[in-house]
Amino acid sequence: MITVYGYPKTRTNRVTWMLEELGVDYKFSFVDLMKGEGRSESYRSINPSGKVPSLSDNDLVLTESAAILTYLGDKYGTPPLVPAPGSSERGTHDQWLCFAIAELEQPLWTMGKHKFALPKERRVAEIFETAAWEFQQALALLSAGLGDKDYILEGGFSAADIVIGHTLFWGLSFKQPIEQENLNAYINRLKDRPARLAAIEQENQAANQ
Repeated sequence: MITVYGYPKTRTNRVTWMLEELGVDYKFSFVDLMKGEGRSESYRSINPSGKVPSLSDNDLVLTESAAILTYLGDKYGTPPLVPAPGSSERGTHDQWLCFAIAELEQPLWTMGKHKFALPKERRVAEIFETAAWEFQQALALLSAGLGDKDYILEGGFSAADIVIGHTLFWGLSFKQPIEQENLNAYINRLKDRPARLAAIEQENQAANQ
């Protein structure tokens, strides 16, 4: 049985969204970050960083969202959700997955760290202008890569879209402007996917129990 350890409105949604797209049964284990459960000894035995998400599948434990999605797609999915290893489509998929983590998300996480995640004495207010500029540069690259396609791969919706889409939603929640027409149309295609909405509902139910 797969168990997802997480908290709503975090990177956890990438994993639950992926599982809902796959139609794979899973248990959601709520980690109350607001009560410090991420720092508890029991949770750190699963994820030493104390962060979410984490996933266990029998004896395997994974703790990075992009790696979790790739693993789930390889084990439980079919292309194009995660293209076949060694294919040109897989190379393109992994390129955009890495771009989402390293370029698109990075300035947003910089903002998040200096807003709330770092100890107060480590926060630097001057970083926000540069981080916002970096996010806009990444948006321009993403817009050019998406072009007039519905999704980032020619073959259709994939796990890379989950990570990219989640990161774009994060940007909007941080009130970062997204002005490219193709990106806004892309966001609209992603936001109402039934699997995403089902994942959000599962997370909220677990949090409210």
